[in-house]
Amino acid sequence: MIHAFSRLALIFLVGLMMSGPLFADSADDGKKVAFDRTKGNCLACHLMGDGESPGDIGPPLVAMKARFPDRAKLRAQIWDATVANPESIMLPFGRHHILTEEEIDQVVDYLYTL
Repeated sequence: MIHAFSRLALIFLVGLMMSGPLFADSADDGKKVAFDRTKGNCLACHLMGDGESPGDIGPPLVAMKARFPDRAKLRAQIWDATVANPESIMLPFGRHHILTEEEIDQVVDYLYTL
């Protein structure tokens, strides 16, 4: 029993040690997607991070962890903003297959750094 517990503890610790760099890579990839004019193109409508020439149609993307403490709600907003706000002009990036599921997760990781 103790041997199995030690093995699980080791796996958990290795996972924790690896999660930091993986999250950073995902956030970096998310920034690339968000700033890419052929993908997310978030800067067309939003002020965010160190993006140049941001739009002002949508709200500034700042303090995202405070604004969306529930990560799933932020992801759902990107996937299809019209669910929470039927009048939204934001593209439904997931529903219309503009971004992949992985790209949406990466964008959420990036937005959580803002």
